Amino acid sequence: MGIVGSIIIGILAGWLAGKLMRGGGYGCVINLLLGLVGGFVGGRLFGLLGIQVNPSWIGELGTAVVGAIVLLGIASLFNKKK
Repeated sequence: MGIVGSIIIGILAGWLAGKLMRGGGYGCVINLLLGLVGGFVGGRLFGLLGIQVNPSWIGELGTAVVGAIVLLGIASLFNKKK
């Protein structure tokens, strides 16, 4: 998949992660950026765990969503409101 396809999948992943993480979103732009970075994080995470992902767009979207959710979870740890 080309760079444009990867960017589109990352943006979709950020949007999905923001919807799945109730209260974990940081606004549209930040969630989209987290989706872009989440694609990389999810790929590395699955690689470390030895999980093979289907190289189709659905597999890449799932990987990016998991990565974005992990990033949103980590970011929410540091952004606790008292």
